[in-house]
Formats: sequence, C-alpha cells, structure tokens
Amino acid sequence: MATTITTPLYYVNDKPHLGSTYTTIACDAFARFNRLEGKNVVFVTGVDEHGQKIERTADLLNISPQLHCDQVSSEYKRNWQLWGITNDRFIRTSSKRHHKLVEQFFQRVQDSGDIYLGRQQGWYCVGCEEYKDYPRETEEPQCSIHKKVLEWRDEENLFFKLSRYQKQIENLLNDKDFLLPKSRKNEITNFVKNGLNDFSISRTNLNWGIEVPGYKGHTFYVWFDALVGYLSALLQEEDEPHLDRLKNCGWSNVVHVIGKDILRFHAVYWPAMCLSAGIELPKRVFGHGFLTREGQKMGKSIGNVLDPEQLLTEFGEDAVRWYLLKDIQFGNDGDFQRQRFIDLINNDLANTIGNLLNRTSTMSRKWFNEKVPNRNETDFTEHHLAKESRKTIYNYNKYMERLEFHKASESIIDLAIAANCYLNETAPWKLIKDNNNIEIVANDIYMVLETCRIIGLLINPIIPSLSSRILLQLGIQLESSSWKSSLLVGGLESGRNLPIPTPVMSKLEQ
Repeated sequence: MATTITTPLYYVNDKPHLGSTYTTIACDAFARFNRLEGKNVVFVTGVDEHGQKIERTADLLNISPQLHCDQVSSEYKRNWQLWGITNDRFIRTSSKRHHKLVEQFFQRVQDSGDIYLGRQQGWYCVGCEEYKDYPRETEEPQCSIHKKVLEWRDEENLFFKLSRYQKQIENLLNDKDFLLPKSRKNEITNFVKNGLNDFSISRTNLNWGIEVPGYKGHTFYVWFDALVGYLSALLQEEDEPHLDRLKNCGWSNVVHVIGKDILRFHAVYWPAMCLSAGIELPKRVFGHGFLTREGQKMGKSIGNVLDPEQLLTEFGEDAVRWYLLKDIQFGNDGDFQRQRFIDLINNDLANTIGNLLNRTSTMSRKWFNEKVPNRNETDFTEHHLAKESRKTIYNYNKYMERLEFHKASESIIDLAIAANCYLNETAPWKLIKDNNNIEIVANDIYMVLETCRIIGLLINPIIPSLSSRILLQLGIQLESSSWKSSLLVGGLESGRNLPIPTPVMSKLEQ
C-alpha cells in the first residue's frame, strides 16, 4: 500500500518563501524516511493558482493571470530542484485535468444533496480568501494575518452542507492519530464543538477560476477547487482524469502536512467534502507553526523576509535543513536567529559529528594499516556504544513516524555525544602506547567507527548529502534497499580500507 505525503498546494501570489521551504523540507525528510523503511511513497507538492488574490496580483503586474501563474509555479519547481526535494508529483490547479476532476467532485457532492444556493454576507480577506468573524458595524476591520482592511461582501453563493457532517467530524477528531500535534487537535476540536456552519463554495464576479457547471456567473471558491488538487495530483498523465481511478493511486494512506493557518480547511472542511463525495478520508493531518526572524514576524514592509535561495547560497542545504528540522519543534512556531543558527551547525555537525568521525578514522588509519580494525567478536553486541546505538535507532524510528523531527535529530546528536565521551574516557591514544592493549584499542576504535556509521545512516532522511559524506569517509555507500538491515549494529566490515579523512562539515563563518 502506497503512502501519500502532501505539502500544501502553495498559493502563487509570490515566489517561494522560507515558510513554504520549511514545510517542503519537512515533507521531504518524512518521504525519504518512509522510502528507506521500504514503503511505496508518493510525495506530492504543487501550487494553488486560482482566486481573486491571483487575479488582482496579475492586474497590478499588467499581465494575464495565467502568465503570472506560469512564472511563479516555475519558481517553485526551480526552488525545489535547488533544495534537492524528492517530490514524485507537482500539481498545478490551472491544468485542464484538474478542472475535469473538480467538476466530477462537485457533481458527486451535488448528487449527495449537499449543495444549495444561499446568500453570503460578511467581511472578507482577499489574502486569506476567507470570511472573517466581525459584526457588520465594525469600522474597517483588519485581517490579523495580512494586516489589511477587510472588504464587505454581499452576494449569492453556492453553499456546502458542512453542518450535516458534525457527528462524523467529531468522531474523526477522536482518532488519536488523525490530527497532530495535540495543541492543534485541541484547537480544532473546540472549533467543531461550537457547531459547524455551512460554507460557501462559489464566488461571483470572479473571472480567474473554474466555472461551476450549471450555475452561470459562479466560479468555484478557491478552497473547494484547491483541495481537490490532492486527488488530481495522484492520477497518471496518461490516464483519463476520473475519480474512480484513485483507488490504485495511493489515496488510501494520505498524510497532509500544512501550516496552522489553513488547518480548519484540511481537518474539517476537506474530510466533510470527501465524505460527501464518497472519497476515502486522509489518514492524518499535521499542522505546523509559523517562522519568525529574530523574534519578529517576517514581512516585506519591515524588510526582514528571509529568501530561501539566499540562505542556500550562503550556508548550503545541509546547514539549513538541520537547523529547521532540529532546532524547531515541528508543530510549534519557530524563530530564525542567525547566531544561534551558526552556533548550532558548528557545534552539532562540524564538531560533535564531524570531528568525531575525523579523529577516529585518523587514529584507525594510523594504528591499523589504514583500515577498520577488528572487533571483539565475543562481546561487541553488549558494548556500551552498541546498546546506545540500538536505543537510538528505536527512538529515532518512533520519532520520525510521528514527524517529531527535532527529537529524531536530538537522538542522533545524543548518540554522537555518547561516542565522543566514550572516546575521551577510554583515551585510546594513551592505551596504544602499550602493545598489550592493542586488541582493546582495536575494539574501542571499531565501536566508535561503527557508531559513526549508524549516525550516517540515521541522518540520511534529514541531511542526505552529509549522510553520504559520512558513509564515504568510512568507505561505504548507502543502498536504500538494505537500509533497515544496515541498521543492525556490527555492520561495519573489519579490514575495510579507510579513505584519507577530510572534514565532512565545514564550520560556518561567524
């Protein structure tokens, strides 16, 4: 059974920012982990290209909405290639195939009796593409996210009977694994307890979008349209786009990873829409937090937006991936601090891991004819570092399965610290002076090198390029087909030639 992992479908009002890069890197790490675990993975990302915000942005640029979408979506594709993102599918909601699937989805929902005409009144944020809860008499209310004055709307819309699915959504939220982390689950549970209201799924006086069949002048609300994009992404290019083909495409085991600002759409509206259309529900929704910079919200107006491409150029993929996944608890808000970023990379990757590998392989080459020394075959499985490695592997797998990347990363560093401490305590550079200790030193050096091998394997989904350099320093390469068996302690072959040590991670400049 395939596991489908999705990022949000990013809104193409502007080029990729650090927030979208953060989400995509996290999904990439999760997809890599699942592939190494032997699972069939379909990793989906893409862009949401409809709605009034896109239409207005294109007008300001004096270009067509389609040209604007073409330009920005190409920036997303290019950005993910630069970051080495391993997505299997990239969906654009302006594609004709997607349009056909939206129309089929709508027909199913309509056939279920869940569509009716009504009137929508309220304060509307074009940036969020969402109505906000302010009384009519409120003077110039602002969106708390975009800090712009809301627009008053009064128009005829098509509505979806969300209220009909109150009980089913409550039951879904009772599933301990459906909505994570716990803080997000509590937030949505409280929202649902207050009673679900029907929501409008069409807009009028909007040219840039998918027209609603049978309702002249109505265009699908961007959120009704975009969510179906997760389905259309899974269909093969050569297949006729049809909902019936989803059964064999990986939709049965879906994990949505999204920002907390769009949690309600994914954890409430989308499951109800799937129920209405007779589509299997997603398995899990994970809502992560926002990124700030030096304690301030990032924004163009104050000039503190972090360009992910500039970060990549200045610091490299390894450093940024490690900082985002290790230092920020996935699910909570996180703050990018330059000095902390530099200190973390230098301490964790250059010193704790890199220096451990470098000095151990140097000693091994010097004392054991440039090879991996022999281990003590009678008791290496009960060695202190062997026990620490097995404990780390167990915890790491548990954390990665629950998208707790910071804990998984911390467990790797803890193992590296344990190996460093063991090396310092045993002081093989002193023991080697007495020839009677040669077997003891050989076993100690072997176990530290073997621990480095385990670290190199575990770090692969998080920092794949650093993983490759660590393993190459040990004279080996990772074969994804044997990753699980490679994690058995003792897999490093004694007598293997060791390359001349080179730093696997350079320190960042202050």
